Amino acid sequence: MSNINRYIASAGTTTPPSADELSGLVARYPWCSSLRLIYSHTSGTAEPLAELFAEGRRATSLSRRPIDVARLATETEGEIIDRFLRLSDLRIVADEGEEEQSVQTEAMLDEEDDLVSEELAEVYLMQGLNMQAIEIYRKLSLLNPEKSIYFAEKIGQITKNK
Repeated sequence: MSNINRYIASAGTTTPPSADELSGLVARYPWCSSLRLIYSHTSGTAEPLAELFAEGRRATSLSRRPIDVARLATETEGEIIDRFLRLSDLRIVADEGEEEQSVQTEAMLDEEDDLVSEELAEVYLMQGLNMQAIEIYRKLSLLNPEKSIYFAEKIGQITKNK
């Protein structure tokens, strides 16, 4: 294992192992797929076992194409985004004739909703009016989003006890 460790340690230096050393390591440790991949990349030859498992392996930095930094520097952000969207076709477009639905961002409450409180929900529970209590907790959840988990647990307890 010291040869593999030596290779890994030398990977960040300016003098990587020679192709003969890598070939010897691959012959000595045939089970090491990472070593086979590195040997295949540095020697430029196709390694049969590395190719065999290529489909089941995630993409590595060794198999990625180099980035053209000069071209990226000349493109604006908008052009890069447009090119990405054109290649990936990720735009969300409404179908023709489809109704546009408005997104509700605030709680829609009636005039009677002024009388919403946890105490009122507890009173409804004591009276056996579970549906009214659940409705109060739902309204409280909309009015107090920071306590929505607490109110959801209360609603869950009420529905479980039915």
